[in-house]
Amino acid sequence: MTDSYPITARSRVKRVAKRAEYDRTAVHAILDAAMLCHVAYVIDGQPFCTPTLHWRRGDRLYWHGSSASRMLRHLATGVPVCLTVTHLDGLVLARSAFNHSANYRSAMCFGTAHLVTDPEEKRQALLDVTDRLFPGRNATLRPITAQEIKATAVIAMEIEEASAKIRAANAGDDDEDGHLPVWAGVIPVETVLRAEQPSPVLPATIPRPADLAPYAPGTRLDDALRATQILFASAP
Repeated sequence: MTDSYPITARSRVKRVAKRAEYDRTAVHAILDAAMLCHVAYVIDGQPFCTPTLHWRRGDRLYWHGSSASRMLRHLATGVPVCLTVTHLDGLVLARSAFNHSANYRSAMCFGTAHLVTDPEEKRQALLDVTDRLFPGRNATLRPITAQEIKATAVIAMEIEEASAKIRAANAGDDDEDGHLPVWAGVIPVETVLRAEQPSPVLPATIPRPADLAPYAPGTRLDDALRATQILFASAP
């Protein structure tokens, strides 16, 4: 396995190519810092794009949903999909409307989606969706039931090609606009965790568990998710 995904006509970034990265580390970092992705596919010539939770083991991405889901029933047949993740990091204000922009991190992954049919892989994947976000939590919960497993479909996709695109810069004004008396710069954007809100029926004797430490109030969500992915990937 190489350090980078192959660069093809499908995955090559054409617009502002200098912002592109194809190495696995860059792509995985963007995927792992997010809970939500968008999966694009075509049914009978009609494009669809579905938001869903995702998780990763190595170069394999997973997502899940109801066994009755039209999207999952279609993807179960083995079809090409494009899975994307985007983080908005800043609003970029320039001295002309044309040069306004945004700072962001994005990843675009290509592969063939298929239904996970092996019973043990499916069961493990349904445990993983919880332990990836909250490492070790499954050990404290009631066991998943056979009916819950039956009611849930799991889709897997090996990442065949992928590219990341990142903008992390200040305003890019044209030289002739530099003298204009207009404020320009970046307004940073973050998603930050707040204090928990316990269930109204939770006994006061049950404290917040120690394994939620990555989700401490004031922590950036993407930092928390990167931390839990490290714990998840290192678990036996």
